[in-house]
Amino acid sequence: MNLLRLFYEFFKIGIFSVGGGMATIPFLQKLGETTGWYDQALISDMIAISESTPGPIGINMATYVGYNIEGVLGGIVATLGIVLPAVVIVTIVSKSLERFHQSKYVEYVFSGFRPAVTGLIAAAGLSVIKTALLDMSAYNATGELLALFSWPKILYCAAAFFAIRKFKKHPVVYIAISAAVGLLLKF
Repeated sequence: MNLLRLFYEFFKIGIFSVGGGMATIPFLQKLGETTGWYDQALISDMIAISESTPGPIGINMATYVGYNIEGVLGGIVATLGIVLPAVVIVTIVSKSLERFHQSKYVEYVFSGFRPAVTGLIAAAGLSVIKTALLDMSAYNATGELLALFSWPKILYCAAAFFAIRKFKKHPVVYIAISAAVGLLLKF
């Protein structure tokens, strides 16, 4: 039963997360809330791992969740669920595009997607910032605005940003350094 639910849940995400992997994050947050399969803190870890491994972030996250719920078969089923809508849609569009590629209506539909995709990606970015740089538990405990900010993380983020801009090393270097800092400082 869990395999069917995994497929169904990730199939829905695959249908509606137009715009790439970051667009799946709001849907994955909602899925975690409704199913209890993972908590919001784990989403940050999944994003970090998915960004560090080859492949699209949404597919990597689906594979990770499926594997945690039902093992290898769960990972395969969740991955198929999230990928299948795109395969079907691309196949249909590619077959029809020849006939409609100069249609104003098709152009209007794709223009309509842009703001929605931008909104989904912005929501995902804000969610990552909230999880990565804010400390809601400290703020809730004290009620002080300055307690809301995780200053060590913010300082590290600023230092990493400036290092990336100044030294222009391969992204893997910064990912490895950040992983080491996170492990050492227990970020």
